[in-house]
Amino acid sequence: MDALTLILQYITSASFFKAAMFTLFLTIMAVLLGILFGLIVAIAQESKIKLLQPFVVGYLWLFRGTPVLFQIIFIYNVLPQFGILLSGFTCAILALSLNESAYMSEILRSGLQAVGRGQRMAGRALGMRDSQVMTHVVLPQALRIVIPPIGNQFIGMLKTSALVSVIAVEELLLVANQTASANFRYLEALSAAGIYYLIFTTIFMMLQSRIEVWARGKRGRRGRGARAAGSETQKAAVGSAS
Repeated sequence: MDALTLILQYITSASFFKAAMFTLFLTIMAVLLGILFGLIVAIAQESKIKLLQPFVVGYLWLFRGTPVLFQIIFIYNVLPQFGILLSGFTCAILALSLNESAYMSEILRSGLQAVGRGQRMAGRALGMRDSQVMTHVVLPQALRIVIPPIGNQFIGMLKTSALVSVIAVEELLLVANQTASANFRYLEALSAAGIYYLIFTTIFMMLQSRIEVWARGKRGRRGRGARAAGSETQKAAVGSAS
């Protein structure tokens, strides 16, 4: 069988498709949990509660200072020694999301700090509590700012997810490697896996671009609305003065 035919056969096979969908699911879960945990860490960093700061610093130091592969192997092999028995999939999700949250927290924190203090003061002047200011004023603006770096993290996680093959989680790279080991057709099997990765990366990049355009359009409409309201207010003020 020639190489191109075998590559097409692998791409359309049930085992490769299932592994590719599993890799996609693993990536989405790790990123969503990373955003959730990262948001909690970012809010803790912004918090005035000093007791939280040592825990936050320690968490970031640990998960940003060690390789993802080390964290995957550590969680999979060390937790059972303390009586915590988790499946390979759970260990993979746990390690990837904890690592991702350490980076997401920095991205989200930069987004939170990009929202000016005047916005927070205006929210408090309207009688909002701090939690309401964060939910209704700060977070909506910060999320638009962090869309590009979060998109990059998403693409990065897709490629990082291949590392969980070391704990026998049947993601795309492991299935491709096992298939190639059976007949030594590494070029064809790995090419099929690479095509799946490129397809997913292209889809993510297109989605990111669409979301960025949507966010810019929404911000532009809000800006035009605010300028129009300001213009009307100015005209009314001039009219009343004359």
